[in-house]
Amino acid sequence: MQAYRSALLYFRPHSDPGQSAVYEEDGLLVVDQNAQGTQVVQAVGPYRGLAARYPNVPVQHFPGHIIAPGFVDLHSHYPQTNVIGSPAEGLLPWLEHYTFPEENRFAAPDYCAQAATFFVAEMLRNGVTTALTFATSHPASVQALFSEAQRQHLRLITGLCLMDRHAPPDLLNQSSQPGGSDATEQSLIDSETLLQCWHGVDRLGYAITPRFAPTSSDAQLRGAGELAARYPSVWIQSHVAENHEEIAWARDLFPAFSSYLSTYADFGLLRQRAIYAHCIHFDDADRALMRDSGAAAAVCPTSNLFLGSGFFDYAGADRVGFQYGLANDVGGGTSFSPFHTMLAAYYVGRVGQTKTGLSLSPQHLWWQHTAGAAQALGLGGVVGNLQPGCEADFVLLNPQATPLLARRTAQASSLDELLFAMIVLGDDRLVAQTVIS
Repeated sequence: MQAYRSALLYFRPHSDPGQSAVYEEDGLLVVDQNAQGTQVVQAVGPYRGLAARYPNVPVQHFPGHIIAPGFVDLHSHYPQTNVIGSPAEGLLPWLEHYTFPEENRFAAPDYCAQAATFFVAEMLRNGVTTALTFATSHPASVQALFSEAQRQHLRLITGLCLMDRHAPPDLLNQSSQPGGSDATEQSLIDSETLLQCWHGVDRLGYAITPRFAPTSSDAQLRGAGELAARYPSVWIQSHVAENHEEIAWARDLFPAFSSYLSTYADFGLLRQRAIYAHCIHFDDADRALMRDSGAAAAVCPTSNLFLGSGFFDYAGADRVGFQYGLANDVGGGTSFSPFHTMLAAYYVGRVGQTKTGLSLSPQHLWWQHTAGAAQALGLGGVVGNLQPGCEADFVLLNPQATPLLARRTAQASSLDELLFAMIVLGDDRLVAQTVIS
């Protein structure tokens, strides 16, 4: 058992996300190891009230710092780290000219290993302690990322990228042996093999991962849905309704379905623990389908702004009532920093929904990248918060990390002002330390 004394930020469960943050100016976080060897929160609250209950527990004191939950990121692409900031006219040209050529390099296991090492280190350096991310269509890319996440004790969910059509031939799922299973069947066999190897090992989880509907055949989507039905504890991840051109393509390929989103539903890929990136161009029927299925949206504001895809409709999501959380979407996204992502989400709320006058509160923005994202993953009460029973993943923040940040946070007269100053002015320098349970 050990304890940490600092200012503390955490969230009340089952509260309005815009007003759920708790801030203890002088707080104590007490953690202990559970039967599985994971550090979990035993107690959290004001130092004065808790210290006497734990007189023999060693305390690390961090004056002038803030302990906050580790960030939860709902969508990224570890193979796209090297294409961040590549110029393109939009989503589909960006995929063709930058993403697919880079992902083709992941056929080499050594390349996968060094990319995984950098990606995990960058996530942790920026305070991300739980991540749902894409690999490539190469099984070696999945093995490398799981291995590195296990080594660093990062809670990570990933899976083999399923695509058996409409992509460069070398990137399509491959048959392992000439004359053996066809590529579509082999992709499902490989997915199940990886799932059985890694899902539930330490802090790792498997995600069934169709890239997006246009790059999977009916047979592959059907097989993915059957796999999801056999393994209800695994996750599902894909993309939907990011870009008008993409939507038109999906509608041409799947004309029998009522919408792009319903394509996934009809193949058994819309349920709890299903995370769909973007979800921008929805109508209320789509929003209701998300709500009723228990699926959640990964909101990717930096990539949506960078690629000109559009604006996530927060007001529509809240009106109909489906779950969402924030994601960096590296490499269409432009930063690993949760602070950059939260600030971009604020812009999206202000600029994309001027008719509603939406202004996301700092507490709501922070919730979206911690407790709210954990809830969307089905991991509420496990990660993304510092309530008793949660895994003790946290970030140690230094509000004096830069001269401007120090000047502005010193003048903050409320919790919202303090949080917003860190969102607007923060980056990786604000994260003094990332602690993994």
